Amino acid sequence: MQRKRYSPGRSSGNLLGLGAGLAVTLGTLAGCSAADPAEDVALDAKAGAASVPVAAPGRYRTLFEPCGAVPQATLRELLPGTAALTDAERAKVLRGTASVTYDTDRRVGCTWSADGEDSTHRLVLDVERVVSYDPTVSDAARAQEVYTRKQLAAGIAVPVTPAPTPTPTAGATTAATPTGATDATAATAPATPANTASPAGTAPADAGTAGTGAPSSGATTPSAPATTGLEPRLLGGLGDISFLGDTLGKAGGDARQRVVSVVFRTSNVIVTVEYRQRTTGAAAAPDSKELQDRAQKLARLLADRLEE
Repeated sequence: MQRKRYSPGRSSGNLLGLGAGLAVTLGTLAGCSAADPAEDVALDAKAGAASVPVAAPGRYRTLFEPCGAVPQATLRELLPGTAALTDAERAKVLRGTASVTYDTDRRVGCTWSADGEDSTHRLVLDVERVVSYDPTVSDAARAQEVYTRKQLAAGIAVPVTPAPTPTPTAGATTAATPTGATDATAATAPATPANTASPAGTAPADAGTAGTGAPSSGATTPSAPATTGLEPRLLGGLGDISFLGDTLGKAGGDARQRVVSVVFRTSNVIVTVEYRQRTTGAAAAPDSKELQDRAQKLARLLADRLEE
């Protein structure tokens, strides 16, 4: 048998082909390995995007300066005792006294007070910016919780929203009493005479009734207390939500004091206007309507101030 001839060129070509194939294979594997980290990064980014959404921040990030927020003309109306003061004394009173606070971007306030001949007026302004530290609860929602506590403290109930009535689906079985059963019950029930005489020695259910069902002349029907429209109540058209509180009490000795509070919330800011008057001696009790009108006027002015 004839032996095959050894061909160096052929062997060299095979080795070169094998080397090229290995290079292509290694390059492919290297390309796959290099793509893995990029895919991991993409997956991580998607996982982060699918996390719990963060609630929207409140509308307000800062607060206005309270002592300078009330116009001088408004302060003179709210503090009539300033009319009898000297110019220097009046200027000092109208400047007000700022509340002590450690973060003026979170809470600010101011107080004004003036004494008259037989009454003292005092105005207190408090402005709070509520911040929620729960990423799932918005600042406005947290502010609503604070506002609700103030409203309940003022003795004003929070309206209850009735639950929606479920709509029965087609083919649903109701629990109503069958018509036949109702008729049978009515048929077997004993008839009650329209005018049944009372047994001897037994007084009628209503001694003032002469068989007609009419109440006797001495009977009284309890009636609802009269309202004046000045009771503590919810207000409309002031901020997102608002209420007014009004209390009258003694302030020691023969002094009487009325405190009117107007509280409103706009987004994550809660504004409280507290206006009080104390009278002494023979002076009449503070007038509720006058104090309420003045407090509401100032509250609406401050609501406009927040919109600037």
